[in-house]
Amino acid sequence: MTAVNPDVGPERVDERQARAVAEAAREKEWRRPSFGKELYLGRLRLDLVHPYPRPDVAAERTGEEFLARLRKYCETIDAQRIEREECIPDEVMRGLKELGALGMKIPQAYGGLGLSQVYYNRALTLVGSVSPAIGALLSAHQSIGVPQPIKMFGTEEQKQRFLPRCATSDISAFLLTEPDVGSDPARLRATATPTEDGEAYLLDGVKLWTTNGVVADLLVVMARVPKSEGHRGGITAFVVEGDSEGITVENRNRFMGLKGLENGVTRFHQVRVPAAHRIGEEGQGLKIALTTLNTGRLSLPAMCVSAGKWCTKIAREWARERVQWGRPVGEHEEVAKKISFIAATTYAMESMVDLASQLADDERNDIRLEAAIAKLWASEMAYKVADELVQVRGGRGFETADSLAARGERGIPAEQMLRDLRINRIFEGSTEIMHLFIAREAVDAHLSVAGDIIDPDADNAAKAKAFARASGFYATWFPTLIVGQGHNPSSFTEFGPLAGHLRFVERSARKLARSTFYGMSRWQGGMQTKEGFLSRVVDIGAELFAMSAVVLRAHSDGQERPERRQGAHELADTFCHQSRLRIDRLFNDLWFNTDTIDGKLARRVLNDQYTWMEEGIIDPSVPGPLIAPATPGPTVKEDVHRKMG
Repeated sequence: MTAVNPDVGPERVDERQARAVAEAAREKEWRRPSFGKELYLGRLRLDLVHPYPRPDVAAERTGEEFLARLRKYCETIDAQRIEREECIPDEVMRGLKELGALGMKIPQAYGGLGLSQVYYNRALTLVGSVSPAIGALLSAHQSIGVPQPIKMFGTEEQKQRFLPRCATSDISAFLLTEPDVGSDPARLRATATPTEDGEAYLLDGVKLWTTNGVVADLLVVMARVPKSEGHRGGITAFVVEGDSEGITVENRNRFMGLKGLENGVTRFHQVRVPAAHRIGEEGQGLKIALTTLNTGRLSLPAMCVSAGKWCTKIAREWARERVQWGRPVGEHEEVAKKISFIAATTYAMESMVDLASQLADDERNDIRLEAAIAKLWASEMAYKVADELVQVRGGRGFETADSLAARGERGIPAEQMLRDLRINRIFEGSTEIMHLFIAREAVDAHLSVAGDIIDPDADNAAKAKAFARASGFYATWFPTLIVGQGHNPSSFTEFGPLAGHLRFVERSARKLARSTFYGMSRWQGGMQTKEGFLSRVVDIGAELFAMSAVVLRAHSDGQERPERRQGAHELADTFCHQSRLRIDRLFNDLWFNTDTIDGKLARRVLNDQYTWMEEGIIDPSVPGPLIAPATPGPTVKEDVHRKMG
């Protein structure tokens, strides 16, 4: 692996160095089993997830009591006021603080509620149904803001200092992205320079898209420490007081959705941060961020569940009420397909989130893949669900809630839901980045045994050793992918009429692993550039995980609530049939696609060979650079930071 000098300027970081930085931040060891990882290796390990896990009695009691209080309070919130004023009212925030909503994930020993991951997500589902902007604020504060990294990596002194504040009064934010740095941390510009006395760091730089940053009292900031004597350097995490001298919130950003989101641009100029506020060691910042996200990502699919449930409700009511050509529109086949998709997909999203969340609570499995898959799959599917609702509603789906209400109809914010959900495909790792992240983990076993074979910098001796390792691995692993339980008609019979879907999952998991192997054999070191192939591998695995979660949940629901058995089985069966069609298409597209010609055309477009196609229009964009300059230094703008609640 190529070493990366933390002092190298971001403009001089090449692709290999960038990949090396990302690779160094990965969790390379699998200390616990992973259902998702096993799926990509061609193994359906039901023993890791069956019986479908449920919260223990104490967690359920604590969670249900809080949900009851939260529901009562949420019923008083005027969601459309937040949309109109583009701001969460201070009195709403005060009420949430009094409920303890800032400390849902913080242990009771530090003043929080100590909710399980399952009930934390259910709380976000509930809040998100009223206002996704509130859900985003609470999620960013607890899932990736100060509480989670301090809880996982902080010293006891840091926990005592910061967690009680975060649980009761202080809003936190997570600051990683910069104007010219997104998912490529090797180019991070913000610096944290140690003071001569070793007591502090001086923070300089500009951070973009700082969710909660406009109102945050505490910040988690990622900055590069220059390598020097006594300092290993590298990207490092710090807790920074939001009102520190030298911090300026230069802009509050506004978006197509989540109008109440307090997201901004934050500048640091010679901000003194005590060394005692550093989280972990120097150079561990990215690893801390990624580890935090392993469970933090589950908050987004939890709010996707919220959207799905609401879309199901509105689709049901509207499609039964609206009559066209003598029948309710829901009875027409084209609309019925959409309603079926909305309901079945929502059941699947909830099944995935609950399963991954309970696995996180049980701490039996490594859930980095499950959480990433849930985020990827749910964010994509929820957007499709909302889009289908808009279509079912027709012109009313495109009309705003205020406009509907002004002319005497129920103000159903379908178009707002679509706008609000769009960011989830970008938040906390875009779909494209999630594909790469999951793909890297999915092919980890191959790279572990064959890495030096495909590494152009490896010498002959290393390649020979790698070849020997690979030969042994594939000689024992590949034969297991030929025949399995999926070919046995009597397999999984305890799942009754849903058993056939698990047999399909088992067969498809082995087929997926074989396909991955064929891809490795074909492209070897070039595999990492075959993003189209890898994304389809990831999407197939995500669908298989969704099918598994749905069948397990339906089986469990039927046992625990016999009156729901038929409905649960119908939802699961319908979803699995829909998913199987998507999987079949993805398998076909692995080998028959337009990836090559798409790449050629894109390169020519980027080389200005088709600018003649752009003739005949006027660009209405406001003039300015595509990427704003972010040169460190003192601010020239007014500070728009404000205290919330």
